[in-house]
Amino acid sequence: MNSLQDALYNWLTIKVVCDERPEDTAAADTEKMFWGMLSDDHQLSNIEIETDAVMYYVHYDHAGDRKKARFPRELIEIMLNQINASPEKYENYPE
Repeated sequence: MNSLQDALYNWLTIKVVCDERPEDTAAADTEKMFWGMLSDDHQLSNIEIETDAVMYYVHYDHAGDRKKARFPRELIEIMLNQINASPEKYENYPE
């Protein structure tokens, strides 16, 4: 099983891609998979994202407590930046 930190990182990275590319079915399917890990495996709820110029902050409820994780923007946005730099490598295929 992935650690909670890994699951949050993976979900947030693909969530950023989904938000920028709503037609990307592969990204949407991957985001749903990681969302399931957060909610089912790690029992997180009420997940919210906040950003500033440097960081992403993920606020969530776990075991009755409100918690927060943070990730540098450059790490979270790396996949989106790669897709934008070479869109021909990330063509969306209809279902």
